[in-house]
Amino acid sequence: MSVRQSLLAILSEGSQYGYQLRHEFEVRTGRTWPINIGQVYTTLNRLVRDGLVEEAERGEDGSVNYRLTYSGREEVERWWGTPVDRQAPNRDEVAIKVALAATAPGVDAFAVIHRQKAETLRVLQGYTKEKRSLPDPVQGDALARQLVLDHLIFVAEAEARWLDLVEQRLRAR
Repeated sequence: MSVRQSLLAILSEGSQYGYQLRHEFEVRTGRTWPINIGQVYTTLNRLVRDGLVEEAERGEDGSVNYRLTYSGREEVERWWGTPVDRQAPNRDEVAIKVALAATAPGVDAFAVIHRQKAETLRVLQGYTKEKRSLPDPVQGDALARQLVLDHLIFVAEAEARWLDLVEQRLRAR
């Protein structure tokens, strides 16, 4: 997940200070990925250093509002227009753990797979239950949460199917 790009995208809508950016990020991602305020300010400092963001003004309380520079606006437009690179996938702990269990001597790979599948299905049920509890019609913050839940549900379903496939392949060898 690119915190850098996300903060730039939010700033493209107008100047904000760090706590506002954190709040907007969390609300607009369905509160799925909480972000540490220290990470927000570290990222903002790097964006200022890189010439993508500048200080807009200081509030009476000492807070600093940030805004995009011209280069920052160009960077946001580039991000919106470029698909996410899936050729260098993120490391997935489940895939790594299962692959190692399947190839490690003395490890009961089937037990590892079964425990993981039980956990994946438990999480999937939680996501599904939460999705059913969203208001109808889904709007605003709930829409962001619904979109993220849909993604998480699809990922969990795919993981459960993949674990079934791994088990089949191990049994066939």
